[in-house]
Amino acid sequence: MQCFFVHITCRLGRTYEVAAKLADREIASEIHSISGEYDLLAKFYLAPGEDVGRFIAENLHDVDGVERTVTTITFKAF
Repeated sequence: MQCFFVHITCRLGRTYEVAAKLADREIASEIHSISGEYDLLAKFYLAPGEDVGRFIAENLHDVDGVERTVTTITFKAF
C-alpha cells in the first residue's frame, strides 16, 4: 500500500466541518487537527499503481471549505 499525508488548509472557521466531511467519506486512515501553517493532517493509503494526484483531486478538492492542500508521499516506514 502507498501511504501519503495531506496537509489541508481550510477556510476560516470551517476546519471541523471539513474534518467531519472527510471522516464521513471513510477514505482517510487518520485525520488530525494540527497547529501551525495547516489546519488538518490526514493520512491515506492507496493500492500500488493508483494515482495519488487523481485521488486528491477527486476526493479532497471537492470538499467545500478546503482551501489548499500539500501532499507528502512516504517511501518506507521504520
